[in-house]
Amino acid sequence: MHLMHNQLYRLTTDTHGLAAGTYRVMVDDGTAKAVYCALIEPAVPPSKGKGGRPRIEDLKLKRKKRFAQAPRVGALYRIERHDFLDLIESLDLVALSLKKLPGSYYEPIERASALLDFQRRCRIMEPFFDQEKLKESLQIHGNLASMKRAAALEHEVSENYVDKLWSILCYFGLEQRSLRTRKDRCGAPGEKRDLSEDKTRKKAGRKTSGQRLNKLICGCWGDAVQPGMSIDWRARIIHADNSISTPKPSMRSRYERIIAIKFATEMTFDENGRIVAVELKKGQYPNFQQVKRVLTKDTSDIERIREKTSQGHFKRSLRGLSGCSWQGAEGPGMMFAIDSTIGDVYLRSSIDPTWIIGRPITYIIVDVFSTAVVGFYVCLTGPSWATAAVSIFNTTASSSLLSDLWGYDMRQSLFPAPTLPASLLCDRGEYLSKSAKATGMKLRTTLRYTPPFRPDLKGVVEVMHRIAKDAQYQFLPGAMDARRAEYELRRSNPAAATMTVRQYMQYLHEVFYIYNLTADRAHRLDAHMVADGVYPSPGGLWTWGHKVGIGFMRAQPQAELIASLLPQRHARVTANGVKFLKSLYQSPIVDSEQWTTLARSKGGWELPAYYYPGSVSRIWTPHSRGDEFIDLAISDYSRASSELTYDEVADAFAFQKLKAADIEHQNLQEKVLGLKRMQAIRANAEAEVRAASDSSTGLLPNISEARALEVELAGRLGVGEIRGSKELRSEAMDAHHQMMNELYATMDAGEGNA
Repeated sequence: MHLMHNQLYRLTTDTHGLAAGTYRVMVDDGTAKAVYCALIEPAVPPSKGKGGRPRIEDLKLKRKKRFAQAPRVGALYRIERHDFLDLIESLDLVALSLKKLPGSYYEPIERASALLDFQRRCRIMEPFFDQEKLKESLQIHGNLASMKRAAALEHEVSENYVDKLWSILCYFGLEQRSLRTRKDRCGAPGEKRDLSEDKTRKKAGRKTSGQRLNKLICGCWGDAVQPGMSIDWRARIIHADNSISTPKPSMRSRYERIIAIKFATEMTFDENGRIVAVELKKGQYPNFQQVKRVLTKDTSDIERIREKTSQGHFKRSLRGLSGCSWQGAEGPGMMFAIDSTIGDVYLRSSIDPTWIIGRPITYIIVDVFSTAVVGFYVCLTGPSWATAAVSIFNTTASSSLLSDLWGYDMRQSLFPAPTLPASLLCDRGEYLSKSAKATGMKLRTTLRYTPPFRPDLKGVVEVMHRIAKDAQYQFLPGAMDARRAEYELRRSNPAAATMTVRQYMQYLHEVFYIYNLTADRAHRLDAHMVADGVYPSPGGLWTWGHKVGIGFMRAQPQAELIASLLPQRHARVTANGVKFLKSLYQSPIVDSEQWTTLARSKGGWELPAYYYPGSVSRIWTPHSRGDEFIDLAISDYSRASSELTYDEVADAFAFQKLKAADIEHQNLQEKVLGLKRMQAIRANAEAEVRAASDSSTGLLPNISEARALEVELAGRLGVGEIRGSKELRSEAMDAHHQMMNELYATMDAGEGNA
């Protein structure tokens, strides 16, 4: 067995003149068959001097040391080598690992004085690091007295100092690092020096300016006006500060409250017999610096940060990062995060561009693993599970269907196309929705949610909202920067808005399309992914995850998605077609089965209809005589066009309702005026007949004779046909044609003369 220089061993029993304890091997002399070792930790501490009770006078006069002096070690023992090996084989001597030095020993020495002391110690003890010199001194003299004496003479230090350094080397190890000074422990830094009740000791610290001036004038220091911190003051300060709720006010406000709560408590009577507070006197309460030291000295930096804010804000914005945003998502499609926000842009109506319809609600769904945007939705109604379900439908719908609904080429940026995830991370309000639970059970998707007021745990989708807002701020008219608006550096201008809901949806599609293909995700690639040629973008991570088999995909019929995710209302089959929310829809199946004929003959009927809130272009209804759903497109004779949303149609209907009272008033006014005019005509006719009857004499012609006279008069005056007998009509027509021929002849003659 090999014995090593500087190795530690523990002797369990007293034997061969060695006491039980921990030993360090200094020299293993194979030629002399001897081992020299030093006892550094005895198993039984050495007994103190004489016992007995100290005198009372000694207790009063003797000053106690803050740190007990460590006992000196380093006495060498010689033992035969074969005996040493026998102890190892009998397990009475067990090898130990080297002592671990404090972490401060491995830090660079920054203080110049400490560095000079360390270098001086290393120069003094340099011969003791040489194993051959140690062996030579022990073989010749049997001890190290000559080496210690030579080192003391060479460096002009005492042998006691050299012996102290040798004790340090024996205890910590025969290397230069063991000789580092521990000036960081000098002076008992951080120790409290509170005054006791008996005030036997003076205030610690630097003398005040008044005391130093008094020393120069009178020759004595005198007492300070402001006493030092006492145990009672410290307890009262801490108790008063605990009564102040978190987040704490400023330090100056805390100081004032503490003095008011615990130090300004005495009351007295004034001249009028009223109870008033006694004025504070200087020296009877701690000053601001003393209170500040009590509140900050024994408080860690983390606790001081927590005192300045609420617990929720600390966890959201100030706590240390505990993981990555994609933690818990083993691959693409395993977990989607959904969140909604109010878009920082004002929109206009598709019906009338002069209408400003306000700010939209934007839903974004992000794959947690790849950070790719897998779906989004823009609407005008408030956040709810109904609109969240539509955004999930956008995630799973085909690009061709979305392109038809939104009137834009909604290109696919993720390959393969996203499907329903294994789990969906949503807000707590959506998680507690009964409709959400029912939908999750139908589609076999697990719903998760983060704790209340903890958006930092769903930060990946929150970042997407910021990206969309930053992208539109410098590009879209009417967009606002929420961060600047918060500081009132920029006010929003709704009149500058230009986009409709459909156009804003198309704009966001391009934003997220570019993001999925170009966002830098190089920090997500490990060495194996780089070797596999993964493109450093969200789309690249999505494709690679499915390529290597860690992605999640699940086939789902489109009819099941429509029935589970889209809102449902009742449509009615009428003689004109299928009517849904004031709009008409048609389909070849409706025409072939002649629904309108049945409705006209037997009356209409209602049927369930699923609709996409973002477009009135189509609805779906179950096919009772076929498979899945009937796809009904909006009719050309409908009251709405395909580019409108159902919210905008509802706006138009509401606007019409608002104007209904004005229209009814206008109609009534015209009817009343017309009725009055008709009454005036009737009254005038009655007056003329009455006057003619009063003035007429003789016999009156019958009806036929009177009509013949009227026709003859009309022919002479050029009046049109007057209905009567066949002869009278023929005569009237002849007279009319003659009149027109004469008129055309006159017009031709006039052109010729011109």
